[in-house]
Order: sequence, then C-alpha cells, then structure tokens
Amino acid sequence: MKRLSLILFFLVWFVQDLNAQCAMCKAVAEDKAEEVGGSNVNTAVVYIMIIPYIIIISVAFFAFRKKIIPFLKEMKNAKG
Repeated sequence: MKRLSLILFFLVWFVQDLNAQCAMCKAVAEDKAEEVGGSNVNTAVVYIMIIPYIIIISVAFFAFRKKIIPFLKEMKNAKG
C-alpha cells in the first residue's frame, strides 16, 4: 500500500511535467498557435501518451489477473 501511495504522490507532484515536450516541437507549435490563435498542443501530446499507458496497464492486468483479483477481494474484505 505504501508503494501505491508513493506512486500516486509522484504522479500528482509531477503533473506539470506531463505537459512537457521537446524544445523544437514547442517552438514550432507556438509559432503556429500565434498565426492561428490558440494552442492545444499539450492536450494532444497527453492524448497521444495515454494510449501506450492504457495498453501497458491492460496487458499487465490480463497477465496478472489471477493475482490481482484475489488481492482486490482481500483488500475489500479487510476494509469492510
């Protein structure tokens, strides 16, 4: 449980870094945003990065579901 709390802490703490992108991409995107008006580049980068994480989590869940599901049931019984 401590490990999960630590991971969640770092994800929340470094949420600003999730919107980062390479310097050249950012410069080009800012130039285009000034021409067009508005920028959704960071949002697009986040959407692009979500897909690999969903795939990795899905593969891990299906690979370890025989261990994960009993663990979750045990945690539910321990709380209630």
